[in-house]
Amino acid sequence: MYGLLVLFAVLFLIPVYMVLVTSFKSLDQVSLTTMWQFPSAFTTDSFVKAYERLSPNLANSLSLVIPATVLSAVLGSLNGYVLSKWQFRGANIIFPLMLFGMFIPYQAILIPLVQFLRTVGLFNSMPGLILVHVVYGIPITTLIFRNYYAEVPTEMLEAGAIDGAGFFGLYYYIILPISMPGFVVVIIWQFTQIWNEFLFGVTIAQNTPVVTVALQNLAGSQIVEWNVQMAGAFLAALPTLLVYVLLGRYFIRGLLAGSIKG
Repeated sequence: MYGLLVLFAVLFLIPVYMVLVTSFKSLDQVSLTTMWQFPSAFTTDSFVKAYERLSPNLANSLSLVIPATVLSAVLGSLNGYVLSKWQFRGANIIFPLMLFGMFIPYQAILIPLVQFLRTVGLFNSMPGLILVHVVYGIPITTLIFRNYYAEVPTEMLEAGAIDGAGFFGLYYYIILPISMPGFVVVIIWQFTQIWNEFLFGVTIAQNTPVVTVALQNLAGSQIVEWNVQMAGAFLAALPTLLVYVLLGRYFIRGLLAGSIKG
């Protein structure tokens, strides 16, 4: 069993090895015959060049992913709270309809989405792209928080209601303080999905291209500088890697706490 796991780990790490080795090479060292070899002379010039080309787009991606992640997490938390603890007529119909949005491919709604954004004046803008990712993230964030809050004893809310807490009071004083594991799961999920998304970025916010779009353009039209391309890929993946490193332990704790149970 351990041997099989090691084999899968090696297969997974081979592309990472190729990216790192190639990114530390100069362009004249990059070829199919030497792609497995360590560089004869390590250089960071490719990282410098990649960062110079990608730094504005990295800033664009951060200005997208931070508000979109926070908004979708907060809205998903409120939805999960309502659907799990405030039973109302039609709740069992609204929730499956909301989840249906998880299974709609981006390509299927791209044309009507662009038409809608043009109508409201948000097409080709960062706020429009943020809105799209927030709306598209609500189904999965609602699912995670609903299943997480389903494990919270109803007696806690009843006790708070007896003490005079209302709808938002119960959420703020009882639900929110115990929601950290669920928020960590949602933040990691949404951050990764939004950061790596390409289709919406290339169609909706052309004037402020995000890093995935810039990485595609980094390839060039004639001569591809593979060392710069690989360095750019590593820089583009670094923020999501840091999120997992910093929040990984809380992510596992959130999974074990039942945040995606169900």
